[in-house]
Amino acid sequence: MEFVQYCWKNDDGWQKKPDSADLAGAALVLVFGATVVVEEQSCIEELSQAFPEALMLGCTTGGEIADTTVSDDRLVAVVISFASSRVQGYAVSIHEHGNSEAAAKALAAKFPQDGLRHLFVLADGILTNGSEVVRGLNAVLPDTIPLTGGLAGDGMRFSRAYVVFNGAVQQSAIAAVGFYGEKLRVGYGSCGGWRPFGPQWMITSSVGNTMYEVDGRSVLDFYKQYLGSEAEKLPGSGLLFPLSIITDEEEAVVRTIKSVDEKEKSLSFSGDVPVGSYAQLMRAVPDELIDGAAEAAEITKKGLGKSPTLCILISCVGRRAVLQQLTEEEIEIVRDGFNAATGIIGFYSIGEIAPFQEGQRAILHNQTMTITALTEV
Repeated sequence: MEFVQYCWKNDDGWQKKPDSADLAGAALVLVFGATVVVEEQSCIEELSQAFPEALMLGCTTGGEIADTTVSDDRLVAVVISFASSRVQGYAVSIHEHGNSEAAAKALAAKFPQDGLRHLFVLADGILTNGSEVVRGLNAVLPDTIPLTGGLAGDGMRFSRAYVVFNGAVQQSAIAAVGFYGEKLRVGYGSCGGWRPFGPQWMITSSVGNTMYEVDGRSVLDFYKQYLGSEAEKLPGSGLLFPLSIITDEEEAVVRTIKSVDEKEKSLSFSGDVPVGSYAQLMRAVPDELIDGAAEAAEITKKGLGKSPTLCILISCVGRRAVLQQLTEEEIEIVRDGFNAATGIIGFYSIGEIAPFQEGQRAILHNQTMTITALTEV
């Protein structure tokens, strides 16, 4: 397995222009970019022209990760060739299937399962329900095939997001790449580092990923009481105070606000917030978030059994909002967990997809550092 990385900046163009001569047998191109860069599309077209035989998958972000740097005005790309493994990819639109879950089922059904080692998925984080995406994929995939990925973002704006598939830039899309081959090894790990505080409230009114009431009271009024003047900056300020959702069925998951409806006094989240669950506010200490990133790297390396060739990092934009100038420290500590030759690429998302532990089904997370690591033996 080999790879070459590229970077395009609004002001400077390509640091190194993509060229098919850089890598023989290119099979997969991953691209992560700022919304304005992806919308303009010229750099995506250049990548497609340079590597016409390669599958392309990517999305817009809340920040682009390349090696240990994070930026907001770039498109970062990695072109990968495999010694013996292969990839297949497909994309669907939720408008063609009615909802996110049905679209995800249709997507998963496209992949031949014989020899499938891993599925990596990206979805529009504004117009899809991340929990439904994961539920639909899990309904079709056998539990022997791990699933990781994330939700495309739009910085702190929560306005529009795009998925890139084979050169096409699409909204309302879910796209995935399946990895095949006996010699391919895929590791993954996910960890947060957030700390719950205050009382727990029962969710008394919700539909899917939209919450209306906690303890019989408007959830928006509840948030405004606790956020004070910061409530005027919702949904962005909600990144600093996500909710821990506690059910009887699984470990607590974190949910981040992505939109506000003042008329309905409701909040929409990246994933489901079921009636009867309990919600508790969370806050973060920067050192604990960085420690969480280190733990994600440790889990990934342990599962893989060695340092990977390439790591795809998907961290939540809420972590970036807390870490601010310390953001790159969570990337650096992941780098410290692997060897110097390991490639690193990724993005800041509004939702991360991974199992809690190896052998479990994937779920939608918020506010985690999630790593997908690839190598061949």
